[in-house]
Order: sequence, then C-alpha cells, then structure tokens
Amino acid sequence: MKVLNEVTDFFKENIAPPHKIISARKKDQEWRVLVEVIEEKEYMKKYARDQMIGLYEVFLDENSEVTGFSRLSLRYRTDIEEQVEQ
Repeated sequence: MKVLNEVTDFFKENIAPPHKIISARKKDQEWRVLVEVIEEKEYMKKYARDQMIGLYEVFLDENSEVTGFSRLSLRYRTDIEEQVEQ
C-alpha cells in the first residue's frame, strides 16, 4: 500500500493526479507500477475534445521512493486500450 501512496503523491506533485493505477509488481528490490493519467484536461475541455490518457511506467526502490518514470503511450479516452508488455 505504501508503494501506491508514494506513486499517487509523486504524480499529484509532479505530473497530474492519477486516474487509475493499473498494476504494481515487485521484482527483486524494485517496484514497477503502471499508472494512467488524464493529460491536459482543461485544454481538452476548452476545445470540446476527448480526454487524453497517458500511460506511465514508474519505478520505485526498496524504500518505496520513485527512482524513475516514463510515459509509455498517449491515447484518446474513447480509444481501445492497447496491451503493454509487462
């Protein structure tokens, strides 16, 4: 649970509040978490466009501190989700 809270706090402070945490897996001493974030929400509303969902991969160390992240994909909310290799 601590890992999920750390990821949520990190995204609230640095990117945007998470829309959904999709998965969290521990391998050796590192956690890998996949997070969906609604991107540029106000901009998309202003121009009456569908919301964009960013899929992020986040890594945390054994102390549950974020060590890195990257955006894996960006899609319209109504588009079918693609499977991401784990």
